[in-house]
Amino acid sequence: MGAQNGERGVAADTGASAGGGELERINPPHLAPPTGFSHAVRAAPGTMVFLAGQTALDGSGRIVGDGIVEQFERALANLLDVAAACGAGPSDLSKLTVFAVDVADYRRHARDLGAVWKRLVGGAYPAMAVIGATRLWDETALVEIEGIAVVR
Repeated sequence: MGAQNGERGVAADTGASAGGGELERINPPHLAPPTGFSHAVRAAPGTMVFLAGQTALDGSGRIVGDGIVEQFERALANLLDVAAACGAGPSDLSKLTVFAVDVADYRRHARDLGAVWKRLVGGAYPAMAVIGATRLWDETALVEIEGIAVVR
C-alpha cells in the first residue's frame, strides 16, 4: 500500500478485491488529503456492476432508523448485500454517491458515519461524493447510496 507513481507524482494505494483483481486508489499529493474518500479509483479490467440507490428500507419496504447514522448504516448494508449478490465485496466498490436530505446533518455526524463505514467496509475508500437532495423517493429516507463495483 502507498506506492508512488513517479511519472506523475501521484500517490496510489492498491488493494486486492474479492474477485482477485485490484483497484488503485489515486490521491495526488498536491491536492488536499481526502478524508473518507479517494480522489480517483482506477480499476483493472473486470465486470462493472451498477448498484441502484439503496435507502434504509427493511425487508417489508419500510424505512428504519430515526437518524442519519442509523439510516446510513442500513442503506450501506443494503448496498453491500446487493453487491454481494453480484459477486462483489466491499473492496470492489470503485464509486459511490451518497444523497442526503440534510448535508449539514451528514457533516455533523461524519465521525459516526466513518465508524459505520470502517465497521462494514474497512479502510478502503472509493471515489465518493455527497450530494444534497430536497427529498428522496422514500419520503422518510434521510440518505440514499448508489454505487459502481468492479468484479474480476
